[in-house]
Amino acid sequence: MKAVLFDCDGTIADSAGLISAIMTRAFRRFDLEPPPPEATRAIIGLSLETAVQALRPSLDPAQAREIAEGYRVEYRAERARPDFSEELFAGMADLVRELSARDEVLVGMVTGKSRRGVAALTAHHGIETCFSAVRTADDCPSKPHPAMVLECCEEFGVAPKEAVVVGDTTFDMEMAKAAGAHAVGVSWGSHSVELMRGAGADEIAENVDALVAALERFLAR
Repeated sequence: MKAVLFDCDGTIADSAGLISAIMTRAFRRFDLEPPPPEATRAIIGLSLETAVQALRPSLDPAQAREIAEGYRVEYRAERARPDFSEELFAGMADLVRELSARDEVLVGMVTGKSRRGVAALTAHHGIETCFSAVRTADDCPSKPHPAMVLECCEEFGVAPKEAVVVGDTTFDMEMAKAAGAHAVGVSWGSHSVELMRGAGADEIAENVDALVAALERFLAR
């Protein structure tokens, strides 16, 4: 048995624009200058409080928690809109479904998103049953701490070396390597190919077909 552990935002979900817009609103709730979109893209994948602190290191922890809670309030309000839709990258839902249907593959999610956010996204796209283990910002320390990967592997009963992490950021690659897992970066997310290679990516997939090929190579080892 082998495990395939997917990041969510920037890997499965095309959510960078939404995250940036909501982060802007969260900062403005407290009359603070919001970070530029490129700065917000750079911290996608971190747990929320950690992300806010990274965006504005001068904040004390209490202020960072307040802004993080403001983000959650704004996100819930956005998600309640009748026309709300958080899109997936083309081909990713089909890939997740195909892998989860295999008897020899265990599929999990390791994400800085909240459990509520994961549940809403996966239910909306009909992939909620595809993930046999899910670890979120509500469950574990922020990436690149390896806890999300290690806990999923423990739940699955597989060694970390039999797991591959698929993600779009240096945080994902560093988390995978810290856990002793294989690391595959995708080029369509938040961080550059060069940064992910520098963070230890074993392979980089430029498109979904290349990701399928990389995963098949890992699963056939």
